[in-house]
Order: sequence, then structure tokens, then C-alpha cells
Amino acid sequence: MMRQGTGHIINIASMAGKIATPQSAVYAATKAAVIAYSNALRLELRHTGVYVTTVNPGPVATDFFMHAHAQDYARAVAAFTLDADKLAARIVRTFHRPVREVNAPAIMQLGAVLYPLVPRLGDWLTATVFNRK
Repeated sequence: MMRQGTGHIINIASMAGKIATPQSAVYAATKAAVIAYSNALRLELRHTGVYVTTVNPGPVATDFFMHAHAQDYARAVAAFTLDADKLAARIVRTFHRPVREVNAPAIMQLGAVLYPLVPRLGDWLTATVFNRK
């Protein structure tokens, strides 16, 4: 891509990499690593014509919850669950554009922005209200 002077790397992380919740420590850590890697890579490639976009979705409506025997969790987060086709279309719209991140749903993005500003409240909310696992 660098030799061509154009390209786009799309890394799929998770909102869990921005706001960790109980019972997801390892998952959240791996997704935070993807976010950090993408941020560094984007900076390293900024003058090469290669874009780097990080996608941070919340729960996505797929068969995963059924295969993971997590139907109760799926019901608990139904109000925040994303449509896979709509998310995919949103990602495709970023191709060859300097889009830093795709964060969805919007309410979780708002939470990710506010969390570092009021961490005690953020900890309380993620440990109680948003702890749906």
C-alpha cells in the first residue's frame, strides 16, 4: 500500500476497548490493544496515502449470542444492538477517506467520551447499570 501511495486498513476492535465492563477483562484488554495499535499505525502512515480506521461496535445482531449460549445477555442489550448490515454499510462508506474511527451505537460513544471525564460515575455505571453479563 505504501509503494502504491494509497490504501486503507480497517481494524475491528470494540466499544469494550474504550469502556471495559465486569467479566470482560481479557476481551476488553485485547480490544484496547487493537485501538492503540491502530492509533499508532495511523500516525506512522499519515503521510503515505494509507488510511487507518478503527471500528468500535457495541453488540451486533449476529448468531454469536445463540452459539455462545448468551441469549439472556442479547435480550439485556437489545436496545443497543446494532444491525450488522447497517454497520457494514457504514464501514464501507469510510473506504479511502480519512476516518479515524467508527463508533456505534452513539450512546456508547457518548459514554466513552464522558467516562474519562467523570471516572467514578463511569465506574459505577459500568459496574451496575451497564453490567448485563
